Amino acid sequence: MAYKTLRDCINDLEKHDMLIRIKEEVDPYLEMSAIHQLAFKQSKKAVLYENVKGSRYQAVSNLFATLEQSRFIFRHNLKLVKQLVSLKADPMVGFKNPLHYFSAVLTAPYSLPIKQWWGHQFEEISMEDIPQIQCWPNDGGSFVTLPQVYSEDVDKPGAMNSNLGMYRIQMAGNDYVQNKEIGLHYQIHRGIGVHQTKANEKGLPLKVSIFVGGPPAHTLSAVMPLPEGMSELTFAGIMGGRNFRYCISDGYVLSADADFVICGEINADDVKPEGPFGDHLGYYSLTHDFPVLKVHKVYAKKDAIWPFTIVGRPPQEDSQFGALIHDITDGIMASEIPGLKAVNAVDEAGVHPLLLAIGSERYTPFQQIRRPQELLTIAHHILGKGQLSLAKYLFIVAQEDNPDLDVQNEYDFFQHLFARVDWSRDLHFQTKTTIDTLDYSSTGVINEGSKVVCAAVGEVKRELCSDISSLKIAASYKPHLVMPGVLIVEGHDLDLLKSEFETLALEGIAFITLVDDAEFVAQDIANWLWVTFTRSNPAEDIAGLGEKIEQKHWSCSIPIVDARVKPHHAPQLEMPEEVQTKAQHILSKATKK
Repeated sequence: MAYKTLRDCINDLEKHDMLIRIKEEVDPYLEMSAIHQLAFKQSKKAVLYENVKGSRYQAVSNLFATLEQSRFIFRHNLKLVKQLVSLKADPMVGFKNPLHYFSAVLTAPYSLPIKQWWGHQFEEISMEDIPQIQCWPNDGGSFVTLPQVYSEDVDKPGAMNSNLGMYRIQMAGNDYVQNKEIGLHYQIHRGIGVHQTKANEKGLPLKVSIFVGGPPAHTLSAVMPLPEGMSELTFAGIMGGRNFRYCISDGYVLSADADFVICGEINADDVKPEGPFGDHLGYYSLTHDFPVLKVHKVYAKKDAIWPFTIVGRPPQEDSQFGALIHDITDGIMASEIPGLKAVNAVDEAGVHPLLLAIGSERYTPFQQIRRPQELLTIAHHILGKGQLSLAKYLFIVAQEDNPDLDVQNEYDFFQHLFARVDWSRDLHFQTKTTIDTLDYSSTGVINEGSKVVCAAVGEVKRELCSDISSLKIAASYKPHLVMPGVLIVEGHDLDLLKSEFETLALEGIAFITLVDDAEFVAQDIANWLWVTFTRSNPAEDIAGLGEKIEQKHWSCSIPIVDARVKPHHAPQLEMPEEVQTKAQHILSKATKK
């Protein structure tokens, strides 16, 4: 089924009991955000808000509530797209099995965007007519959270040389002139950033169009990490089974199938403070200067629906984007990096901070003691790959040590690694390098921090401790195990903790995390993953028992990660209790009907 509109998709979801309608008035200030988050956790269904306070437009969220729902939306073309993406990444597979990939080639008619003459499906509106959804209490204002931001290369104009990306858009608040200015949050290395740099060099403004809504394939295409040379518009057409349609108005490109289009231009050095904004790590990204888009015109269809999502402490709906992308591209990353078998950007840790990987270790001759060699080559290749370059922690193990190990099973992975790691050898740091712009764990400048690679191979070196009652750890540290071998403690003085723990026989303890609330962190592995890897910067926050430096290589007997909240960290996201209570009441009424 090819959805021509967002409403087609909504009707299809409702027909198959995958959508909840909320008829009573909802407040775009926090309330819709709270309802969405509850629906994501409880019902796992899309939510249609029929009566949004202050706007005549309906809104929808949680379209990608689960991987199963995403697969349902794209059920007719998902298999073909997976074939096409793998064929694009490695054309030789098509020659090896041409019949298997023949059906993917038949999708080619949908790959080319179609230019249409300007029609009358849109009406001109103002920015303030759009639902002004504010997700978290300390956000700088209302944001577009599912935008498709379109820009073109000034040297090679045209739809096939365009970039369609999902970048954060602040609609109102701060110093933006109402209805005339909005903020665009993106990094200069992204597609639109490259386009802006070229436009700046020529002294030209960069024309930008922001599409919101339309067939779900358009939204997915804006976040999809596509093989080099594949256009997002091409992917949208193939994924949706319908060519991407567009028209031109006043020199701006408009997606003919979008529900809303915002047109404007970015001028060199025109920046204003953007943010704060509750972000995907579970904390606010703070206020920083980002480009301003001078709004030219805003369009909407007469029956337009405003799609949105909420980001916060994972898992959230954007986690399901990641699951769908992994489903489509499964195996492609391994094919691009020799020796890599699998990689997992851990969602519970905010995706970017933590990578787990499995690779081959074939360099060490059989008669020698096995040690990481090929794994380190693979690790550096991983950290030079696209978004993976933003990782702070990369743990990698050898497939040969356990061919059945699943990189998606974080518990088993860490048990395997902590039983084998040699802390005198297996930690490798990179300092003063790039991390996620939204990560405030470093005391350095924005986007700068450190990385550590932990590569472990060989036989089991220790039996991991599953009972700490005999370890004689002072009760004041409130010790807990989150899993065998992983100790969680509280404390206000890291140096004192180290000096006291040096005297203890910590048999079977492989890793220590110092936190503010040991009971919370030890409740489950998700809490440990989130706190440990979002609240620490490796070079600053990894200490250890028996620390030493030899030939500039730092080592220890047991590492200690200081994952306490520090003054330079961004605030944690919290929703007011009264808002959550009202949201639960509204959602409960809707689901009982």
